[in-house]
Amino acid sequence: MSDRSRSRHARGSRRAPAARAARKRRVPLRYLLPSLLLVAMIAMLMLRGYVHSEIMADHRIQPEAATDKVPGKVLDGGPVIDTRGGQESSRSIADHKLVLTFDDGPDPEWTPKVLDVLKKHDAHAVFFVTGTMASRYPELVQRMVAEGHEVGLHTFNHPDLSYQSTKRIDWELSTNQLALEGAAGVRTSLFRPPYSSFADAMDDKSWPVTKYIGSRGYLTVVNNTDSEDWKRPGVDEIIRRATPHGGKGAIVLMHDSGGDRSQTVAALDRFLPGLQHEGYTFQNLTEALDMPSAHTPVTGVDLWKGKAWIYAVEASENITGVLVVGLAVIGVLVMSRFGLMLILSAAHARRVRRKGFAWGPPVTEPVSVLVPAYNEAKCIENTVRSLMLSEHPVEIIVIDDGSTDGTARIVENMRLPNVRVVRQHNAGKPAALNRGLANARYDLVVMMDGDTVFEPATVRELVQPFGDPRVGAVAGNAKVGNRDSLIGAWQHIEYVMGFNLDRRMYDLLRCMPTIPGAVGAFRRSALDRIGGMSDDTLAEDTDVTMALHRDGWRVVYAEKARAWTEAPESVQQLWSQRYRWSYGTMQAIWKHRRAVIDRGPSGRFGRVGLPLVSLFMVLAPLLAPLIDVFLLYGVVFGPTEKTVVAWLGVLAIQAVCAAYAFRLDKEKMTHLISLPLQQLLYRQLMYVVLLQSWITALTGGRLRWQKLRRTGALGSAPGTLPQQRTTPVSGDRRPVA
Repeated sequence: MSDRSRSRHARGSRRAPAARAARKRRVPLRYLLPSLLLVAMIAMLMLRGYVHSEIMADHRIQPEAATDKVPGKVLDGGPVIDTRGGQESSRSIADHKLVLTFDDGPDPEWTPKVLDVLKKHDAHAVFFVTGTMASRYPELVQRMVAEGHEVGLHTFNHPDLSYQSTKRIDWELSTNQLALEGAAGVRTSLFRPPYSSFADAMDDKSWPVTKYIGSRGYLTVVNNTDSEDWKRPGVDEIIRRATPHGGKGAIVLMHDSGGDRSQTVAALDRFLPGLQHEGYTFQNLTEALDMPSAHTPVTGVDLWKGKAWIYAVEASENITGVLVVGLAVIGVLVMSRFGLMLILSAAHARRVRRKGFAWGPPVTEPVSVLVPAYNEAKCIENTVRSLMLSEHPVEIIVIDDGSTDGTARIVENMRLPNVRVVRQHNAGKPAALNRGLANARYDLVVMMDGDTVFEPATVRELVQPFGDPRVGAVAGNAKVGNRDSLIGAWQHIEYVMGFNLDRRMYDLLRCMPTIPGAVGAFRRSALDRIGGMSDDTLAEDTDVTMALHRDGWRVVYAEKARAWTEAPESVQQLWSQRYRWSYGTMQAIWKHRRAVIDRGPSGRFGRVGLPLVSLFMVLAPLLAPLIDVFLLYGVVFGPTEKTVVAWLGVLAIQAVCAAYAFRLDKEKMTHLISLPLQQLLYRQLMYVVLLQSWITALTGGRLRWQKLRRTGALGSAPGTLPQQRTTPVSGDRRPVA
């Protein structure tokens, strides 16, 4: 190899690890998109809050102060104060000239009516707009300019500037100007301070602000005739107060926003023709003072910056509107779900608990119990021993799905009667269950997870509904065994409240969406008719349940068939499990989507079951965090008390449902102490998981099966004798591919 070739090879060798490292550092799309979405949503809410004066709003008003620092010629002068270029002068309006000024707009209801009256009577006026309103209603500002009126600044958030720093004053002016540029393509040199009145009201607090405003190139405009229309004193009184005496000129203060301005509009329609008949003209300020126009057209970057601002505000308004609609939707969904759960679960409990209730003749025939297992060495012995205590005759088939930790050997070394081990190469849970079905001797088949333990009565209670020949599958009552940790307690609440109340509701509605993998029973003949367990989705339990509904079988819930399962004990494990569940549920819904247009049992499930599952298991969890988003927004930016009360109301409803669910399941209420924290933290985790599932589905991504890391902490079901493991196990915990 030549020196040059060796050099190129060396450089390539150095670049290769760097390239691989760069690829490793790349953030996956499923993490990047939720983060960007969250940042964008926060930015839109903050912008909306700023434009609506909920953020950076300052409603303080300065009390009257001394006037000894204000020049006398200003106090005794006219309503137009000019401090530009260091001068201190004022000007008045000539006789028989009136400058109508309107503050605080534009308003979507009243400003168009004011403009219509002005146009009707061929009069011009000056509109002192706030940036908040101009940003939200730019088309009205554009109409003002197009119809020949002048526009002035009235700050962005309408604060009393005497309380503000020069930096805040600059911000108020520049943002107000930005909104004007984006709305009408012009800048203005006119400014009216909020809460201002006559020139003689200038004091030692407001005068420094007026001087600073002048140094920024603005002409300060107050008034010398106040209609006091904001008090709504009546049309005649507004006209009387707005009319100057002796034919004098004036700057008249009116409002086109800030409340009901119907009296202002009515008064204006009489005021204009009346004074025009007396020889008055209604002009713009610069026309009345014989000055150059206050408007300067903007072009280039400044124009596009203004337009970008208007577009951003419009986007924030639209997005916030969508979020508010989403909040309303989730409110309806939450209340509907809670109402249905409370009513239907109570009806279900009364039905199955009434004296003499039976599904049909007692079911005493033997049952095949299938236990698919992949690297369950820490749990499998406890699982099998719990089945050996069963009060119902069973055969136990452990399907070892290519375990590498000696799971199969542990079961074989137990040498228990009616326990068989079936080995296969690693092929996944659906394949393991189908292998178990092929080896099962009996028509009734119970399926459970390798980390679950049964109570002695579980199998018996689980198969009794098969006394009804219409029943094709039965969902058991899965419970969290490791509930002592905080994350375990949260899942315990979720299992008791969410899953089991839901199953009671869905049982009565005859559209049970899922037979839990931890505890479920099936007619083998029913499974044969639908082709057995499918590996089309990652939620094979949901997939097979929906398929059974579509085939005309009933799927019911057996509350006394309790199974104790080991729930994830870390956020990462919980994330992996729920990611697979939510993504698999979406896959199952999509797979069975044609049921919506089918006839018969399939059509009934498609038009009842699928919408309920989509609303309550996909849409509602996705929108649920909006409750907390608006809670946080309301607490920080107000109205704080109403927001907190509303959120506590929702929490109270959830607590009632949870308490009722715990009562039905005869669980201790002490775990509900963590319910508020669960709603604040746990739901956010579920939201991100569901959002990731949506992104994975929309981007066509593939999700691998995630094997949870077991601890073996769940020794036996409550009330049974714990069994001690005697067989050493390996620590190899590789996931199923």
